[in-house]
Amino acid sequence: MTDNNSITPTLNPKLLEILVCPLTKDTLIYDKAAQELISEKARIAYPIRDGIPIMLIEEAREIA
Repeated sequence: MTDNNSITPTLNPKLLEILVCPLTKDTLIYDKAAQELISEKARIAYPIRDGIPIMLIEEAREIA
């Protein structure tokens, strides 16, 4: 029996090629384990929920 809650959705690589940080317009780094898209320049991480990137600055978290 498989636990569906343990399946981590993956982000389509073609989508990652076209997404940019709304704040800096720089490319993003996909963190599969955390399910986030990271903007190193802005030092924020955008969440990915149910396989959908949430590209709202208000929803992003600051990273150290």
